[in-house]
Amino acid sequence: MQLELIEAQSENMTLAYMVARVVYAETLAKSLRVVEALTSMIFNAAEHDIKNIRHVISDAHRFESLNSESTRHEFLSVDTSRCDFQMCLRVAQTMLHGNLPDMCRHATMFHRVEILPSWAVARGYVCDIDGLLFYA
Repeated sequence: MQLELIEAQSENMTLAYMVARVVYAETLAKSLRVVEALTSMIFNAAEHDIKNIRHVISDAHRFESLNSESTRHEFLSVDTSRCDFQMCLRVAQTMLHGNLPDMCRHATMFHRVEILPSWAVARGYVCDIDGLLFYA
């Protein structure tokens, strides 16, 4: 099966690339399921907080990879021709076109199982997908 490489050409595609880079850096595209869940969480957070998607994906408190000292930061510079990045890009495009179902039960926050942020202590997570805990 030959995958067609998608290249950024419009503002919508530029935003799709931005979303895909953050999703890739946070999930390393371990599975389609986790990519879809984190991407739908981004959409939920934008809807819930009445912010645009660009604002949500630039929130360094929400996404560890945006912090330059994080070990995940280097993954933001992923080679965009990689198949796993292209999967993230296709999911981001699906979300931006309004066709991605909510894969994380209305969650607006997440963290990895090996980290317990202070905001998560008093909250119960709504789903666990491939080591990411999602909170509504």
